[in-house]
Amino acid sequence: MVDDTPRWRRRKEARPGEILQAALTVFAEKGFAAAKLSEIARRAGVSKAALYLYFETKEDLFRAVARTLVAPNLTAMAAALEASQAPFAELAGALLTGAAGLLADGRAFSIARMVVAESSNFPDLAHIWREDVVEQVLALVAGLIARAQVRGEVVSGDPRLYAFSLMGPLVMGGLFHAVFGETGAPDLPALAAQHAGAVLGGLLTPTSKEPTP
Repeated sequence: MVDDTPRWRRRKEARPGEILQAALTVFAEKGFAAAKLSEIARRAGVSKAALYLYFETKEDLFRAVARTLVAPNLTAMAAALEASQAPFAELAGALLTGAAGLLADGRAFSIARMVVAESSNFPDLAHIWREDVVEQVLALVAGLIARAQVRGEVVSGDPRLYAFSLMGPLVMGGLFHAVFGETGAPDLPALAAQHAGAVLGGLLTPTSKEPTP
């Protein structure tokens, strides 16, 4: 027998997650200004009234998307690497490869493009994205670098600036995909692998470049 009960009545506990997934897709497709809460509710399979039970404004919904769907994917990966005792050369390669895999979805960079395009009219967007996504990722990557400096694996210098140097090419590659599409866009895993070899040549101390006996 087919269950024709509306989805929003069948799975009450799943509503927030379904709303956030729908919001991520709609924001990525249409941008912030053009995104309609009614469309997000429809794609989530809930009523607009039900959506307002969880999120009072579109800004609240965007903040939840950033905190719940985007940031945890990146920070969880970086935190796992932070707990590892592997040499920095291995950690950096794993970080870049993992980031390339996460960025393959494309929606996160479509959101980043949206923030850049619409932040002048919606300044809260840039603040939310920076505080809940960018700064968290930079802090974790900079922490990995600072720890490696203490162990003598990475040359002296500002860990935060090194974090920009390490992650910058993947950010550019992802934005290329989001803005221009697939034509001429770099292969992100290949970019990650090549960049890891190039950047580590400058970051690693002479001792840490020596092969392990």
